[in-house]
Amino acid sequence: MLLGEYNHTLDTKGRVAIPAKFKDTLGADAIITRGLDNCLFLFAKKEWEALAAKLVALPLAQANSRAFVRLMLAGAMEVSLDNQGRILIPDYLRKYAGLAKEVTFAGLASRAEIWDSSRWAEYKRKTEGASEEIAEKLGELGI
Repeated sequence: MLLGEYNHTLDTKGRVAIPAKFKDTLGADAIITRGLDNCLFLFAKKEWEALAAKLVALPLAQANSRAFVRLMLAGAMEVSLDNQGRILIPDYLRKYAGLAKEVTFAGLASRAEIWDSSRWAEYKRKTEGASEEIAEKLGELGI
């Protein structure tokens, strides 16, 4: 399970070290793709395959389904850990997520998110400020 927050530095070639606690769960090869809220999603292959199967089963006739499938699948790329435990984040994904130098990995059980650290701090500040409202809405869903 991928849990916790970890800060790392993106090098000039677009490589970043995977948090040590994530390496066993992700394995030697993982899938990176566009995420929501302008972050990147990082999946172990097995988790990705399960999600991809659900995505391709979405109704082709619905515009929102097509758009979401395109966002997730067309942006996906397999990445391999190098000898130093780093992955190379493709340029188009670094631009999408606005990654500069400092990045934050957020473990969310079945996936990790990769954020520009300043964007992550702002997102957390807003979310933590609305935590009571969010909890109330989730309570309505039975959570």
